[in-house]
Amino acid sequence: MPELIFPGPEGRLEGRYHAQPIPDAPIAIILHPHPQYGGTMNNRVVYNLHYAFHRMGFTVMRFNFRGVGRSQGEFDQGIGELSDAAAALDYLQAMNPNSKHCWVAGFSFGAWIGMQLLMRRPEITGFISVAPPANMYDFSFLAPCPSSGLIINGSADRVAPPKDTNTLVSKLREQKGITVTHEEIEGADHFFRDDEVHMKPMIDKVQGYVRRRLTENTR
Repeated sequence: MPELIFPGPEGRLEGRYHAQPIPDAPIAIILHPHPQYGGTMNNRVVYNLHYAFHRMGFTVMRFNFRGVGRSQGEFDQGIGELSDAAAALDYLQAMNPNSKHCWVAGFSFGAWIGMQLLMRRPEITGFISVAPPANMYDFSFLAPCPSSGLIINGSADRVAPPKDTNTLVSKLREQKGITVTHEEIEGADHFFRDDEVHMKPMIDKVQGYVRRRLTENTR
């Protein structure tokens, strides 16, 4: 059942869902970039992350925030979008009650929402933040950051400059009990436009990181 309509805080939300045949498969939710700048669940980075997690044995869901595609409601500056993400995770968990691992991955604006969701939901065991816009949004709510994860960005990102990403990583690395891994894709812009040179290496790093974490069973 790839296409999905499920209840959100402001009406129905539109999503895509790919299940695994194993009932206790890990679950992952993928969050898309800024709705007012053309961000949708079919964004290339989001789409590639979705299928990367599915290839690794996850039951995966991505969805459109309120006001995007067939999702009802209007853009809400991130407050409502965080509620949408929480509703999507509720729905995913209700459909997969036996899952023992729960991951959240987000790109750009979606990375900011994903990190906030992390603070609300202690059951999230890992996160992937692709090109988090640390220059535009305050990430100081991550005190302390409750789980380990991967932050990955391009060295030629002009939307979310690498120096701001490095500052965010440095702050998170001061915290005890978690490990924040940081990878930078040489020459990649915010959107990892070149499939072979930028997108594929980024997805490979994500898969390598997640696979390692799944075998370690660490937070």
